Amino acid sequence: MAMALINLTLGHTLFPRLHVGWPVVADLVVVGVAVLSLGVFLYTRHAHTHAASFVTLGLVYEVAVVAAVATVEHASISAESMSAGPTVSRVCLVILIFAAIVPSTPSRTLLTALIAASLDPLAMAIAIAARHLSVAPAHLLWMHIPDVLAVAVATLISTVITRLGREVRDARELGSYRLGALLGRGGMGEVYVAHHRMLARPAAIKLIRPEKLELRDDGHAERAVQRFKREAEAAASLRSPHTIELYDFGETDDGTLYFVMELLDGIDLESLVERFGPVPPARAVHVLRQVCASLAEAHAHGLVHRDVKPANIHLCRMGLEYDFVKVLDFGIVKSRHPPAAGQAAATAADKIIGTPAFMPPEMAAGDAVDGRADLYGLGCVAYWLLTGRLVFDGETAYQVVAQHLNAAPEPPSHRSPHAISATLDGVILSCLEKDPAQRPQDALELSHRLIGCEFDAPWTEEEAARWWQAHLPQHNRSAVDGAIEPVPATWPS
Repeated sequence: MAMALINLTLGHTLFPRLHVGWPVVADLVVVGVAVLSLGVFLYTRHAHTHAASFVTLGLVYEVAVVAAVATVEHASISAESMSAGPTVSRVCLVILIFAAIVPSTPSRTLLTALIAASLDPLAMAIAIAARHLSVAPAHLLWMHIPDVLAVAVATLISTVITRLGREVRDARELGSYRLGALLGRGGMGEVYVAHHRMLARPAAIKLIRPEKLELRDDGHAERAVQRFKREAEAAASLRSPHTIELYDFGETDDGTLYFVMELLDGIDLESLVERFGPVPPARAVHVLRQVCASLAEAHAHGLVHRDVKPANIHLCRMGLEYDFVKVLDFGIVKSRHPPAAGQAAATAADKIIGTPAFMPPEMAAGDAVDGRADLYGLGCVAYWLLTGRLVFDGETAYQVVAQHLNAAPEPPSHRSPHAISATLDGVILSCLEKDPAQRPQDALELSHRLIGCEFDAPWTEEEAARWWQAHLPQHNRSAVDGAIEPVPATWPS
């Protein structure tokens, strides 16, 4: 607003003495910008809106200011000025200034700067047409090359400022924890090592950045926050040693969502099979029974996980124990009890729930689900552990889901490099029944069935210790990727 008033003053005092044109339309445009600037100022001081809305407003305001500047600069264009070469206009300065002061992501800064830069040659082209001047289009573009360079520099500025801002933000303490090394990054956030200020216990902090919650509609951010809180509350209500432990959760002043959980020393089952191949049947059963223990407690509390998959199951070292299982990511957990209105809205707004490769038929069909849906997912996990392959595969998610609805799975013994007994084959195939009534009716029943499976050799604690020493001898702090963002996304998209 101050710049608009300065330009208006100069247009009627200094510019006439310098023989610089200042038409009447320039007065109207500058006054309009001054009023717009005042409105933006008052809105940002008094409106109670999500931070992402202010960023969007700043970018729209940038385009409006550039349009005004370009209009004023070319309102009194002359034929002589058309012979000039590329010049740095005030549009370039506006683009660079906004890149430095509006805390937008580099991609949004680039898009906005491109739109703004295109307004400069557009305003000149309109002025040329209005005065019936003859200028080659190629020359018109050549004159505005500095605008293109300003776009590139603005994007670089935004990238640097975003990185520095994140480093500063990460350096602060969240509650009683100070962030350490980055463990992993997903589409919706990051997971860091965290250190308690008073205790020696390490932890992992999951952060969901406010810029990741930019509104696509009025309720997007609110639903994401509800989903985040539901995940934290669900995890906090469970006490099984095979469910990841939650220490704390909350929201910072700048809108960053976070929760603090135990730091896992191990590897998720997806990475385990990808790196080391299918596991022996005895080891697979050892892992599956621990998952059953976690799910049994969740189901007893009326909670259905709904995204049981290898990436959400971690094999860990816990003290002197090896192959200790932790189940995580309750981001799309669903209660079998009537939900609160906010929770119902958060779930109803989601377009995709779960992961297609591990999706039970009733969930794919949109039917009601209970704990038996998780057992179907666990059957898919067992299939992956034993064969290194998915139960069903396809070129698209819809092809995979269609097979879960209609196709009969091939027995894992036909696709595994290990000898699988008929009893284990039967247990896994029973989990993969289309009709939930044909599956084991709860996680404890499944665990008991797994006990009765025959193996060529048992999987002992000594065997597990030897495997870890041979393959993962050093501490491998897990990035708990599933806790960042499942595929498809746990968080509303």
